[in-house]
Amino acid sequence: MPSRIPPLAVTAYTVTSAAGRGTDALLRALQERRSGLTRNDLTDLPCWIGRVAGLESAPLPEPLAPQWDSRNHRLAWLGLQQDQFRDHVRAALQRYGAERVALVLGTSTSSIGETERAYTELDAAGHMPDAYRARLVHHPHSAGAFVQHVLELQGPCLTIATACSSSAKVFASAERMLRAGVVDAAVVGGVDTLCGSVLYGFNSLQLISPDPCRPFDARRSGLSLGEAAGFALLQRAEADSAAPRLIGYGESADAHHMSAPHPEGLGAERALCDALARAGLTAADVDYINLHGTASRQNDEVEASLIARHFPARTAASSSKGWTGHTLGAAGIVEAIVTLLTLEHGFAPGTLNCEQPDPSCGPQIRLQNESRPIRAALSNSFGFGGNNCCLAFAAAP
Repeated sequence: MPSRIPPLAVTAYTVTSAAGRGTDALLRALQERRSGLTRNDLTDLPCWIGRVAGLESAPLPEPLAPQWDSRNHRLAWLGLQQDQFRDHVRAALQRYGAERVALVLGTSTSSIGETERAYTELDAAGHMPDAYRARLVHHPHSAGAFVQHVLELQGPCLTIATACSSSAKVFASAERMLRAGVVDAAVVGGVDTLCGSVLYGFNSLQLISPDPCRPFDARRSGLSLGEAAGFALLQRAEADSAAPRLIGYGESADAHHMSAPHPEGLGAERALCDALARAGLTAADVDYINLHGTASRQNDEVEASLIARHFPARTAASSSKGWTGHTLGAAGIVEAIVTLLTLEHGFAPGTLNCEQPDPSCGPQIRLQNESRPIRAALSNSFGFGGNNCCLAFAAAP
């Protein structure tokens, strides 16, 4: 088992999703049990999506637009404007220097939506219109390069693309860099937008529900996809800091199947146990778990069984996908921030749209919201190919 790690302070965080712009909007949506899912109007697929309203009418500022314009970068820009996040990053730059602040960003699609559009407008010779020949947009590192440019960071800049665990694993990579002394602070996050490749791709796997997703419900029929941008600032924890802590993480890659989880959840279990070990926690110490809970048949059954095996009935567990949809490479950061909000506000959200729990669910999986003290919490993110990550957070001392 891995050794315990020094905690890191999460000194700022923000999220923009279908549930709203900024953490206050997300918290209100959770408390009011108000879903952000709407009928799909991006493609002709009959399903529901977690779309961020206003992206098409929120262009990038003029200095950025010519080289960087894409739906994904617009969402990243919108997300960075919330919760005074850029001000917190500027303060870190002044304290440590731009070369000592890293960026680790998760994404699964980057700006592929813009590349799709370019191919629909090829000329008679098969060439892209000049407007789409922005080299900075059409590559997998595009989102990370854009955020680094906007925040004026000069430290290491990494893009992590491990499907739906991408922006959970950013916390683990950042922790290792900080512990090794490579940097003094790190911006972590994730950005992914909806596009045809995403919607039609998941539909080809028969994973899309025609109705709003119902995580852990016996009648669930698949997931609802969403889009989001979220960011957090990590620094070494100081004794008098009132910020919540990242206290552990676990990662695994079981490679059981391209798109299906291990039937016994062995990779997910390894990630969870390693997170507890690094955090110095037992299962009984955990007050809340934000589950991956996509509402697919296999994922929910395997994850519910894993939680029932390890945790006492008093541990509250739920999926927040009913509020935001499954936000792909941004799912890890969105749900990490939901978990941080539970620590800050003593509030555990239930599982939206779940009315008849699957028989595999134990008493841990809650349907209704609860007000309760939360001192330690976990966030699960499991991706295609068996890429699993579990994060452990604690309230400020």
